[in-house]
Amino acid sequence: MAHQATPSSQKALMMELKSLQDQPVEGFRITLVEESDLYNWEVAIFGPPNTLYEGGYFKAHIKFPVDYPYSPPTFRFLTKMWHPNIYENGDVCISILHPPVDDPQSGELPSERWNPTQNVRTILLSVISLLNEPNTFSPANVDASVMFRKWRDSKGKDKEYAEIIRKQVMSTAAEAERDGVKVPTTLAEYCVQTRVPSQDSSSDLLYDDLYDDDMEEEDEEEDESEMESVGEAGGIGLVEDGGTSTRRYDNQDDSGNEDS
Repeated sequence: MAHQATPSSQKALMMELKSLQDQPVEGFRITLVEESDLYNWEVAIFGPPNTLYEGGYFKAHIKFPVDYPYSPPTFRFLTKMWHPNIYENGDVCISILHPPVDDPQSGELPSERWNPTQNVRTILLSVISLLNEPNTFSPANVDASVMFRKWRDSKGKDKEYAEIIRKQVMSTAAEAERDGVKVPTTLAEYCVQTRVPSQDSSSDLLYDDLYDDDMEEEDEEEDESEMESVGEAGGIGLVEDGGTSTRRYDNQDDSGNEDS
């Protein structure tokens, strides 16, 4: 059935597609299913390194409604996925893709659901975080959820869940080869450069944090070293301020992990 396309939704999707082409989210490849159809996107997802999905090549479709971005798209895996939050037909069950209605039965707050400020970038990063950190509160696949909890609670001693994921990952290698795709297997190759907005706690799970933290530590240590040199040369030490002493530059203990 043909889309009753609206100029506003088409414009929004064209802008997002261009943004993702100019500043791609690492770990993903995005193409249109058909060049003439902005409402159906194909997504290739690379499994994050240092997770059960490392080395995996997973395909999915994003289907947008005609009133996007006021209504959320659907996200369906084409690759067979065994996961607590993925239905048997591949549909992903995640708060960000649910309409912002007040439904106490769901256990979700309206603020956790879709709103027009969300976009494909936040969806992609939420999905990749969900792979490694399933939500077992309201699972789409109960059996997978039970199996995941056994694996998690046993700290990996119960291997059934991990073995199923490993087999699924291995089964994707042939398709990656057919598509001529080299799947990243290190954090350096995978490094995600764009984060989910801070209101989404899943951003803590993204691997770019590892790199950003390291860079911040190095930058701060370099700045500190320079300031210590200035302090020694210029005699900067304790500065009296209203009866209290504030030490600047010299002997400053800063590992780059200041309390926030």
